[in-house]
Amino acid sequence: MPRPDAPLPTCRPSGGFSLIEMLVAVSVLALTVLALLNLAGENTRTAVIVEEQVLAGVVADNRAAEALLAAPAELSASASGEDTVGDRTWRWSRRVAATDMPSIMRIDVTVMPQGEERVVAEATLFQAAP
Repeated sequence: MPRPDAPLPTCRPSGGFSLIEMLVAVSVLALTVLALLNLAGENTRTAVIVEEQVLAGVVADNRAAEALLAAPAELSASASGEDTVGDRTWRWSRRVAATDMPSIMRIDVTVMPQGEERVVAEATLFQAAP
C-alpha cells in the first residue's frame, strides 16, 4: 500500500496529437480536397466551352474567307449550310447587307451547334459591292 504522504505519480503527455487536433486537421484536409475538386470541375467545364468556341470560330473564319474570295456578284443576300469540324456538325448562315457607303457591303457569318439556336461564333467582314 502506498504511503499517504507519498507524491502522486505524474502523467507525462505523449508525443502524439490529441483527438481534437486530429479532427481539426482532417476537417481542414477535407475542405482543401473539396475546393480542389471544385476547381478541377470548373477547369473541365471551361475547357469544353473554349473548345466549342475555337471550333465554331474555325467554321466562321472559313466561311468568311470563302465569302471574301468570292466575287461580289456571286454572293447572294443570304446563304446557310452545315460544316463538320472537330467531329461536330455546325450550322452556319451568311447574310449580306448594304452599308451607308454604296460601294461597300457587309457580310455577317454566324455559327451555331447543330440542333441549337445559340450563336457560338460570329465573323463580320466588308467587301466591295458589285
